[in-house]
Amino acid sequence: MTSALLPTYARYQLAFDRGEGAWLISTEGEKYLDFGGGIAVASLGYNHPHLVEALTQQAQKLWHTSNLFQIPLGETLARRLTEATFADNVFFTNSGAEALELTIKMARKWNSANGAPDRSHIITFEGAFHGRTLATIAAGGNAKYLDGFGPKMPGFDQVPFGDLEAVKAAIGPQTGAILVEPIQGEGGIRVGSPEFIRGLRALCDEHKLLLCFDEVQSGMGRTGKLFAYELYGVTPDILASAKGIGGGFPLGAVLSTAEAGKGMGLGTHGTTYGGNPLAMACGNAVLDILLAPGFLDDVARKGLLLRQALSGLAAEHPGVVAEIRGEGLIQGLRLRAPNADFAAAARAEKIIVIPAADNVVRILPPLIVSEDEIREGVRRLGAACRHFEIAATHKGKQGANI
Repeated sequence: MTSALLPTYARYQLAFDRGEGAWLISTEGEKYLDFGGGIAVASLGYNHPHLVEALTQQAQKLWHTSNLFQIPLGETLARRLTEATFADNVFFTNSGAEALELTIKMARKWNSANGAPDRSHIITFEGAFHGRTLATIAAGGNAKYLDGFGPKMPGFDQVPFGDLEAVKAAIGPQTGAILVEPIQGEGGIRVGSPEFIRGLRALCDEHKLLLCFDEVQSGMGRTGKLFAYELYGVTPDILASAKGIGGGFPLGAVLSTAEAGKGMGLGTHGTTYGGNPLAMACGNAVLDILLAPGFLDDVARKGLLLRQALSGLAAEHPGVVAEIRGEGLIQGLRLRAPNADFAAAARAEKIIVIPAADNVVRILPPLIVSEDEIREGVRRLGAACRHFEIAATHKGKQGANI
């Protein structure tokens, strides 16, 4: 069949009809355990009754009015987010890339509002992924994503992730902010050390820079905290969120302190769909679950169980698994076998994992995954490992017979 879709994805020969909890059911009726979570989007799994109820009730009332009018559900969601975090203000977007665009604009505008418009540069990090717009691919710096799109947008100074000395050397009179993922997702589940993240905060304070966190993938409960910054004992000035915040409905948000957002007055930014009533109903429903007493503690506990089980997997299959990385329910396996091949072997065992850079597969199950499903998922990953061990044994025997 010839597709009318723009061919920007190498899609697997697999399609899903419906989902239930941590499981997806294919159009062929086969059940897959989802340890990818739609790339950290399906934070509460599939067909969650509270999310379905919130969406369907709002769908029968009002989908869209535009931001020319007040949207009470948006006021509610913004207030709840600020009460639960460092932030004073929230702006709602439709995606993570849009949230990062505003983060970049807000950082530049803050410096301009402070009488320093030339401090427009932002320090970013190798291995980062901030989106696919012209500004965010420039911020990420990945040559593969930049190729063919004309001159790279200026204003981003990239240094190695985790290297505080390189950050210090990059700070100059043009520097206005630092943008970092505390846990790099697409970069291969690379976790920033406490010394590194706290060091960035100290450098920003020393040089009067804004510290901006991209928590599109690491936020909304995935680490066992509402946002990963809480693990480090520091707060950013601006934080971009998306993915899990809508539980599958397109939604992003930028959270900021009043100081960081002071340049964003009337008319400085806008969105047609951002903060619409349907999205706000879903965002509030997600927060209902995440902020319920004990829920995030339970995520942290299940994250520890997952980590322990993956450590056992690595010990049992050292020829396949080289390293375990991550925090909570955002984990990664760095592999000795090609990660795309491993993801295919996992699909053959009816479990979904997501490839990332540095030959890693990401493990991002819904936050509602059960302990038994975690154990079953790791068992299936072990079966995927055996695909490669059997192949290596067979190859060795063939070599011996030559």
